Amino acid sequence: MKTLIAFIFGCFFLTMTFGQTNNTPLKITRLKKNFYIYTTWKKLDRAPFPANAMYVVTDSGVILIDTPWDTTQFQPLLDSIQIRHHKKVVVCISTHSHSDRTAGLEFMKQHGIKTYTTFLTDELSIKDNDKRAEFHFTGDTTFTLGQYSLQTYFPGEGHTKDNIVVWFPKDKILYGGCLIKSVDATDIGYIDDANIKAWPATINNLKQKFPNPSFIITGHQDWTNKKSLDYTLYLLKEYKKKS
Repeated sequence: MKTLIAFIFGCFFLTMTFGQTNNTPLKITRLKKNFYIYTTWKKLDRAPFPANAMYVVTDSGVILIDTPWDTTQFQPLLDSIQIRHHKKVVVCISTHSHSDRTAGLEFMKQHGIKTYTTFLTDELSIKDNDKRAEFHFTGDTTFTLGQYSLQTYFPGEGHTKDNIVVWFPKDKILYGGCLIKSVDATDIGYIDDANIKAWPATINNLKQKFPNPSFIITGHQDWTNKKSLDYTLYLLKEYKKKS
């Protein structure tokens, strides 16, 4: 009987974790092969707003790119990865200092995960009392774990002065985070820490650096449309017209 109850609970947990509706606090979607996009939500203007992040399953463990925005989903994410892939997260890289990227850094560190940001992100995290990573790097950096390598790249200021992107060269996946706006966005979004003047050039730098990505992952909303770079430029032009 105990075995049957445990099995039923496990099935219920998997259904809740991997359900593909916005009613679940954690949504995990397979991008390709060992690449997964996970989404959590936080209430903005009394409505839930999605934040996308990524993880990659390697032979030597899991790489996490950015942490959940919803603080209740730190442990469920780790549990979901363990149940689904039978592997632990061993590396976590956050792409800028805002809480939708860094909120879980201390939690991950407490669970033995090596956490990384740039030195600039760490300086901003200290200034704004945001969560900090244990390790820091300067300049564009390559990380290798198992069979996968990724490259961090700073294309210039935009959404923030410290925003970096992550490029997976073998699979041509560009993880842009909040620097790149979804085609679902109706405006340029939160800009208190933005460099609006530099942002268009930064996007054009990305287009030149990574000319034919197979996927472009945006920080919020729908991430399936590869026109998001051009759409970000459009939103910036519209913002400039109104300002």
